[in-house]
Amino acid sequence: MLRKLILSFFLINFSLISYAQKITGRVVDESNRAVEEAYILNERTGNHTHTEHFGQFFMVNTMMGDTLQVSHIGYEPASFVVNDLNQEYRITLKEKVISLDEIMVSPELDAINVLTDINIKTSPVNTSQELLRQVPGLVIGQHAGGGKAEQIFLRGFDIDHGTDISISVDGMPVNMVSHAHGQGYADLHFLIPETIDNINFGKGPYYADQGDFTTTGYVGFKTKDKLNNSLIKLEAGQYNTQRFLGMFQVVDKDDQSAYFAADYNLTDGPFDSPQNFSRLNLMAKYSGKVSDMDKISLSASHFTSSWDASGQVPQRAIDNGTISRFGAIDDTEGGKTSRTNLIFNYIKGIDENTFVKSTAFYADYEFELFSNFTFFLNDPENGDQIHQKEQRDLFGLKSELNKSLKIGFNDALFQFGAGFRNDQSHDNELSHTLNRTVTLDTLALGDIDQTNMFSYVNLSYNVGKWVINPSVRFDYFKFNYYDKTLPIYQTQAENEGIVSPKLNVLYNPSRELQLYLKTGKGFHSNDTRVVVAQNGKEILPAAWGSDLGMIWKPTPKLFINAAYWYLFLEQEFVYVGDEAVVEPSGRTRRQGVDFSFRYQPVSWLYWNTDVNYTLARSADDPEGENYIPLAPDFTIMSGLSVIHPSGIYGGAHLRHIDHRPANEDNSIVAEGYTVVDLNLGYQWKNFDLGINIQNLFNVDWNETQFATESRLQNETEPVEEIHFTPGSPFWLKASIGYKF
Repeated sequence: MLRKLILSFFLINFSLISYAQKITGRVVDESNRAVEEAYILNERTGNHTHTEHFGQFFMVNTMMGDTLQVSHIGYEPASFVVNDLNQEYRITLKEKVISLDEIMVSPELDAINVLTDINIKTSPVNTSQELLRQVPGLVIGQHAGGGKAEQIFLRGFDIDHGTDISISVDGMPVNMVSHAHGQGYADLHFLIPETIDNINFGKGPYYADQGDFTTTGYVGFKTKDKLNNSLIKLEAGQYNTQRFLGMFQVVDKDDQSAYFAADYNLTDGPFDSPQNFSRLNLMAKYSGKVSDMDKISLSASHFTSSWDASGQVPQRAIDNGTISRFGAIDDTEGGKTSRTNLIFNYIKGIDENTFVKSTAFYADYEFELFSNFTFFLNDPENGDQIHQKEQRDLFGLKSELNKSLKIGFNDALFQFGAGFRNDQSHDNELSHTLNRTVTLDTLALGDIDQTNMFSYVNLSYNVGKWVINPSVRFDYFKFNYYDKTLPIYQTQAENEGIVSPKLNVLYNPSRELQLYLKTGKGFHSNDTRVVVAQNGKEILPAAWGSDLGMIWKPTPKLFINAAYWYLFLEQEFVYVGDEAVVEPSGRTRRQGVDFSFRYQPVSWLYWNTDVNYTLARSADDPEGENYIPLAPDFTIMSGLSVIHPSGIYGGAHLRHIDHRPANEDNSIVAEGYTVVDLNLGYQWKNFDLGINIQNLFNVDWNETQFATESRLQNETEPVEEIHFTPGSPFWLKASIGYKF
């Protein structure tokens, strides 16, 4: 009898094991493109998985009759019943207007990325500048005629042009180390907005695959592998503004795709002295499968831009009637820049649990800028105009091994990455000039050769409702500088390394709530010229941070993200461009609260709001003298967007930044502002008609502001006060597009 019971036990278990198996499948869209990161849920077991880069997935512990649900943001959900354990299933998802009730809170969900996905799908951008505004809590300002990289504000940081945020496109870094104008300079104007597929964003120094400049966070842009359709678009508006866009799908097959895009912009802007701004963008991209396990993409892009600028103007010159609000003290400012990029991405599948992702890139970059911040302070006769110039070759390689595995009975993801980046900046120059044509004095001139080699290990371990994510990163830097102002040849060199540990913990008590704690160490590098001048001191100051937050869906149509955060910097840098130095500003502490929600009361209406409060102070200065200049303490971004089935779309978007200190004792204040933009459009058959209004209520606002000591030509003594670039007035643009 015992023998029969044992035999029956083994037979039952054998039948269950043979009946419950692993199934495989592939998720694609209506154009047969792979849908990455689609969410697949087994209703019986609660097991879930995601599709990988080819849209493929596999699900373990699956039995005949199981129902699997498939969902992804921006697609109609689908489900299917398992009726053949040996069949490879193919699921086609239909694109639709994004619906918040389809978003499920899961251990793999990154709240920030969901927020940016919703932003970019419900509020399409029309300019490169607006791309960064899709990131929750990030504020930007332009102050050089539209050709210079934007000034960035995030989490109580005046990041300047990129000192404390890492930005990349398709894996290629955008930030320029030891740049002629500022450390971390990140000019995104080579991007054509309509080619962007998604934005990957993370706040804080908690990510092993992100290195230099990742203190407040990182932003990664991914361009489309394939266009939904070809497009021709024309725009025209006030102030002699015109734009032409052409996007053409030239190869459209199941396993390969290629397209070409061109974008040309012209405007004089609202200033008394015309900006004479022009920018040309060209891009071509090929994507294809070279085997069932391998995928490549190759993109080439080029942009060139030139402009005149009115610069930052002093408030006193407007108050006494010397110039108008849109006037200039020195209207010979301006510049030109260009960048040519080659990016190669290769995904090599090893097996169903393992793949290697590699990126190689090269950029040829040129930059020339004329500025005058202090007018006649240093040279009462000729003025203080400066000339900053460089030509740069940037190249690098990064590879990352991804392996899904089991640790005991629990799932885990192991990642190992390594790579390098080399910057060669030739004739990096700072000169004192007159009227852009005469060089009065060469203040700095030299060649920079900077290399960053890195590696990291990352483990994401699932234990029930918990995800534990420890990681560590190592970066090594080699700095070389050849100072051409010295009488003899000499290469000055320094090197330094830094280890950055990180630990993130996520807890999912339900499908409606996720709690998380993120901790880690990051860093930002110093300028090579300062590194060698200081004999290697303060090369890689660390940033220590933590986030305690939650993702919550109290109702199917409401999505909330809230976090308390803290960040400590061992050394903050302030780049003084007209003196070619980076000044250390001591240790700083910042803490704050981020709050974001997305609400969809009806299927065609979306409400988004981001509220951010920060307390930013120097750690080494006495109370009352420890303000951090230009650090924003309170910002609000909010908007209503309409995407109606009738073809009508549009939205109103508000951005607000509060008054903030412009110097260390808060005796000079940068004025806050509230600006509302409006867009309206109608899609009829293949045509798309639209209007865009910047500054709907025509308020006077200052886009960028600085506390600056300057002297006008008729003044005997210098004055320190706010200098600013005025924000755009009411600005109407209309567009017509045709899809084919």
